[in-house]
Amino acid sequence: MFEARVRAILGPTNTGKTHLAMERMLSHSSGIIGFPLRLLARENYDRMVAAKGERNVALITGEEKIVPPDAKWFACTVEAMPLDRRVEFVAVDEIQLCADPDRGHVFTDRLMNARGMVETMFMGAETIRPLLQRLVPQVEIDTRPRLSQLTHSGFTKLGRLPPRSAVVAFSAGEVYAIAEAIRTRRGGCAVVMGRLSPRTRNAQVALYQNREVDFLVATDAIGMGLNMDVDHVAFASLVKFDGHAPRLLQPQEAAQIAGRAGRGMRDGTFGTTGDCKPLPEDMVEKIENHQFETLKTVAWRNPELDFTSIDALLDSLAAPPPAPGLAKGHDATDHIVLNALSREQDIRRMAQGRSRVGLLWDACSVPDFRKLADDSHTRLCGTIYKHLVEDGALPADWVLSQIAATSSTEGDIDTLMARLSAIRTWSYVAARGDWLRNAIECQGQARIAEDALSDALHERLTQRFVDRRAAHLIRRLDPGSEEELLSAVTRQGEVIVEGHNVGKVAGFLFHPDTTAEDEETRKLVLRAARRALREEMPRRVASLELAKAEAFSLTQDHKIAWDGAEVARLRPGSEAAKPQVEVLPSEFLDGAQRERVRVRLAAYIDGILTKDLASIAAVEAKAESDNTLRGPAFELRETLGLKPGGTKQAIAQEVSAKLKAIGARAGRYALYVPEALKPRAMGLRALLWSLSRNIPTPELPAPGLVTIPSDGVLALTWPQGFAEAIGWVNAGPILMRLDVAERAGGELAYATRRGPAPLPTEVLARYGIKPEQVGIVLAGLGFRLIEAETLPDDMYGPALPARVAWARPPRPERPQHHRGPRRDGEGGPRRDGEQRGPRREGENRGPRGPRRDQAAPAEGGAPAEAGAEQAPRPDRGPRPPRRDGENRGPRREGDRPRGDRPQGDRPQGERPHGERRGDRPQGERPQGDRRGDRPQGDRPRFQGDRPRRDDRDKRGGAGGPETRVYHQDKPAAAAEDNPFAKLAALKLK
Repeated sequence: MFEARVRAILGPTNTGKTHLAMERMLSHSSGIIGFPLRLLARENYDRMVAAKGERNVALITGEEKIVPPDAKWFACTVEAMPLDRRVEFVAVDEIQLCADPDRGHVFTDRLMNARGMVETMFMGAETIRPLLQRLVPQVEIDTRPRLSQLTHSGFTKLGRLPPRSAVVAFSAGEVYAIAEAIRTRRGGCAVVMGRLSPRTRNAQVALYQNREVDFLVATDAIGMGLNMDVDHVAFASLVKFDGHAPRLLQPQEAAQIAGRAGRGMRDGTFGTTGDCKPLPEDMVEKIENHQFETLKTVAWRNPELDFTSIDALLDSLAAPPPAPGLAKGHDATDHIVLNALSREQDIRRMAQGRSRVGLLWDACSVPDFRKLADDSHTRLCGTIYKHLVEDGALPADWVLSQIAATSSTEGDIDTLMARLSAIRTWSYVAARGDWLRNAIECQGQARIAEDALSDALHERLTQRFVDRRAAHLIRRLDPGSEEELLSAVTRQGEVIVEGHNVGKVAGFLFHPDTTAEDEETRKLVLRAARRALREEMPRRVASLELAKAEAFSLTQDHKIAWDGAEVARLRPGSEAAKPQVEVLPSEFLDGAQRERVRVRLAAYIDGILTKDLASIAAVEAKAESDNTLRGPAFELRETLGLKPGGTKQAIAQEVSAKLKAIGARAGRYALYVPEALKPRAMGLRALLWSLSRNIPTPELPAPGLVTIPSDGVLALTWPQGFAEAIGWVNAGPILMRLDVAERAGGELAYATRRGPAPLPTEVLARYGIKPEQVGIVLAGLGFRLIEAETLPDDMYGPALPARVAWARPPRPERPQHHRGPRRDGEGGPRRDGEQRGPRREGENRGPRGPRRDQAAPAEGGAPAEAGAEQAPRPDRGPRPPRRDGENRGPRREGDRPRGDRPQGDRPQGERPHGERRGDRPQGERPQGDRRGDRPQGDRPRFQGDRPRRDDRDKRGGAGGPETRVYHQDKPAAAAEDNPFAKLAALKLK
């Protein structure tokens, strides 16, 4: 009988070591191969099933056992290798992991004790050669060179990594951050970590292998034999946490990872990316030449354990290495858990005898996949041991409830990965058929939960880190791609490239449909869209030229929109009413197309200016034939139909009449064209006014409003001068529309043309003015309120209100002249500079002094509704006797004839009845009393004298204060000079 052969296949990555071992095993009638990772065991199990059939192949890992009765070939993790089974071939992959301080003792045990009946093979790195020859003297070592060249390429930015690149990091946080960045820049990536289940890992690798994504982000798990089509490996970090402390990556560890680049005869490259520092030159040289320091020791733990007692077991675990080259590694998790449980008295009481101590060791060997860094795993192992001792098996309900508690598929990536780690622990427990009476059911439930969590985790990873549209476009837009992109633009303006919506066209601008703000992504989408927009833009230009005016609109920021999309902006022109059109920049329009668009939009602007401001042009055209009207018409054109400021002083009455005849108004508050105050014209004027000042168009009041609050939200947003420019008059607490203010001011002026007049109460209701605001509004309109004292009840019949308001518009400025001495009996105090001039025939000047006791004029008051009807005043009864010097004006029906008064009652200097002013000798008039010099503006514009007293009595307001109108520069008379007050006092006596 020949001796079993022991071989070692050593060399760097991509030498075909694992492939050779698989072929050798399948050439034997039976075999077992151990892998360092569950993922690798599962991957090669699938290859073995494809070659030998499912009934002949078994899979044994800590969490999963698939062992058909006739299985001949076994794919296992190194820890789960069934060494009690006799097979012809035994192999262990990545044998250099004997030096790992955490798991190395398991690999060392397989190196020294696992043997096949015919052949044993160890695959690994050259660094273990000296120790291998020392520990296994009969070994045959075969060194294999790398099949392809591995070259250092230096540092590369994440956004410039070549396709088919793998980025390596050493923590979940780093993996997530890099994956997010690659998704933003390059369309997406697959994610591979050691904590993933085989199902999730295979699904992620399939994304990469099927070229749905061109990038892979992984931990150092890819360094352990995962074979993928990787052309470049980029290190995002060189610091690794080894379970105890962070440390720098060793050159041989970096070479193991970098060696994943290149496959078969295809060369590979490696380098750094992200925030990683450049690789040291000596490390680069070692990796490229595959020359590393050899291992000095391997980890070892006593495989011959003493189960007579807990203390004996602990002592055997602490036994020193028996030979040179062997060294104790870190205490493994099972050793740490045993130490913790040995301090519990109830555990010590139960662990009596070899079988009970052996059972305790099996319970402590449950893997800690969760790694919560607390005593929860220790408590779990203790609970499992107690159930096994007390009940002889684990309660099925308890195990199933623990599996169900971890099977929820809701949550984020970290939550699902934590549940997967927990379910792996319960999968390991369920795989122990000797611990469960219903092991098959528990294994099935654990597998269902793991598959559901794996699928959910794969979906979350894909949703978060993969943008299939961008990845597909990147691939098809690659300069080396010979395929033509299929692209189109829908009627809704959506740009479709290769079935993906890459953005939308609005007007002549393309808006990429991407949430990424990265410049590389924008360039990518633009490249794809340009092909679709080559034929679309000329069609859009032609469509705009044929569009009707209703398809265009103006925005508040002076843009011209076409079907809701902004295509041009307005610029100030030589005049306010002649803005310029500027087409918005677009890389898809050439010079000729831009000019065609500009011409059409300029025609649109000219059309709305001609239509909405036609009244201003009409006024200017009619004024051409009259030199006196050209100036005002020019001002109206320059100010878009409205020039704020009163015109009574600047424009003569005859010019004002001519302006009215051609459609303009020279009002009290502005020179304006009434048509310019209509909503459309006002909106256009507001836009042009703001355009000339390069500010957004302020919001306008709703059509139909005639007053708005001065301190309201709308008015406070208006810039200075805007309200007056568009036709609103500042009347204290309110802004009043210009045409309404002109009408109200005209009505008040007419009511007060000869003296104070009652304020109609309808003013308050018509414009919604509060009573306390009346005086302020009147002051804003150029009037003021004057309060009068209470009158006797029987003076004019029924009692009047206790307080009476009076108002008077301001009088224009008059030249100052010396009047000279007055004659005896001439009535009323005279204002400074007043010149009354000679009385004309038939002229009735009214009283020369105040007719009742009045309070001093008050500045301000509440706003009066201009033009409101006035309620009738109660009948005042018989007229009181005439005061000395009083001239009552024209007689009314029922009055006593003036000739009936005795001549002796006439005061000295009073003209006899029937005597004309012109008959009086010139010497009787004081020098300088030139009444004819009174300005015409004080005289009413209406023919005839003051209305009859019966008409004036109807102006009083019922139920409210009586309002009368005074000129602001004409003070009220003193109460003692009021003839009505004197008459009332006589009647009371």
